[in-house]
Amino acid sequence: MTLGSELENDFLEFLKEKSSYEEALSLIQWDLRTYAPKKGRQQRADVIGFLSQKLHHLSTSDKMKNFIDELKGQTENIIIKHSIEECEEDYNRNKKIPEQEYKEYIMLCTESETIWEEAREKNDFTLLQPYLEKLVDYNKKFAEYWGYEKNIYDALLHMYEPGVTTEVLDEVFPKLRNSLSNLLTQINQSTNKPDPTILQHHFPKDKQEQFSLEILKRMGYDFQAGRLDETVHPFAISLNANDVRVTTRYDEDDFRMAVFGTIHEGGHALYEQNISNSLAQTPLATGTSMGIHESQSLFWENLVARSEEFWTNHYQLFKSFAPDQFENVELQDFYRSINEVKASFVRIEADELTYCLHIMVRYELEKALINGEIEVKDLPELWNQKMEDYLGIRPNSDKNGILQDIHWSAGNFGYFPSYALGYMYAAQFHHSLTKTMDVGKVIKDGDFGKVKDWLGINIHQYGKMKKPLQILNDVTGESLNPQYLVNYLTNKYSKIYQL
Repeated sequence: MTLGSELENDFLEFLKEKSSYEEALSLIQWDLRTYAPKKGRQQRADVIGFLSQKLHHLSTSDKMKNFIDELKGQTENIIIKHSIEECEEDYNRNKKIPEQEYKEYIMLCTESETIWEEAREKNDFTLLQPYLEKLVDYNKKFAEYWGYEKNIYDALLHMYEPGVTTEVLDEVFPKLRNSLSNLLTQINQSTNKPDPTILQHHFPKDKQEQFSLEILKRMGYDFQAGRLDETVHPFAISLNANDVRVTTRYDEDDFRMAVFGTIHEGGHALYEQNISNSLAQTPLATGTSMGIHESQSLFWENLVARSEEFWTNHYQLFKSFAPDQFENVELQDFYRSINEVKASFVRIEADELTYCLHIMVRYELEKALINGEIEVKDLPELWNQKMEDYLGIRPNSDKNGILQDIHWSAGNFGYFPSYALGYMYAAQFHHSLTKTMDVGKVIKDGDFGKVKDWLGINIHQYGKMKKPLQILNDVTGESLNPQYLVNYLTNKYSKIYQL
């Protein structure tokens, strides 16, 4: 064995050690958000802080620096080459944050998530406010540590969507918003509206769960490598490619919450389950960015599961689990009603058309927070005003307004734009897929394996081997183009509302 291969093997063993801490941390975080008893949460936060500090130490250790120095530009192993690149960026970012400061921040995030649940339950933003103020200060400080070229917010955005900047978003989002607002105006003026009351029947949670499990199975989700559980704020989490868990939230008066939410998280899970095994226990064994990740969840939730073709195939299955009242609901009426466009207070309940407007509200507020243009105490009023400006509705409570998302309480500033980017990516991917197969027929036939395989070959298998914009260019042959999303929504809703 040559010195080079010995060093490479040592590096891979070091990555396995780091991966073991990451897996343990993910398992604890999953438990904290699902079944952990309330009294145990404070000590759980301490454990999360301890493990996070260990990971931070490994990422910034002299040993890691030595691997980077010795292997950078010297290895022919493509996986090690890209792993070194990821580790070097991680090293450079984390080395700028004092270890104790990082531990305190992680513990604050964990505690803040618990307070968020209490504040949401009590409909009281002031409970969360002091924690959020500290989190904003930390994120500003970290952004300064990391550095940026034009806008401090870019340092945070880079964490979730490398290659995309505030400058890009400030050019794309207004154009998208204008197109969506114009289409929304036409829809509001239409006299051919769906009847949403036909969906308002009590739907037992256990029956919703059975239907959701069956759809996940048909999508190709591997239950030998995952599970479905209940939580307050749905998420998917990957411990490794053979243990990717999905959570959902049930509303017995509105099945759409659980059904489409489960499919959404299932899209995330399919991505993680189908990353190449060759990348296991390396920093490449995860999605390349949150935008690409969201493209997969939104692809399945909206472009597949909200399509007429999907329900042509699955409506009878749905009715076998649904209350008897749905027996009298015609397929076409059902399809139009689940695609009703109506401004809503809650992002995860938003329809396809208004969804991105919810994201723009959050993006503009968090960008202003990080730039010091607004203060945390003013968020509820500013949130409500932007909701009224963009969606024409004003939240009547903190629970339906500023407290509905867990992201900020978890310290995830810079995350929200990935939802809108993901939707634009998804429409662009869908357009490319139509060039290779009759997508409508494939969905109508329930042949999801063809869709899953195409996504796996073109996107999933690479993990972080490719950057997000590289994947977009490789798959679609062009850079970000919001027009595909505008075209998709215009075509679909012109038919539904007979514009």
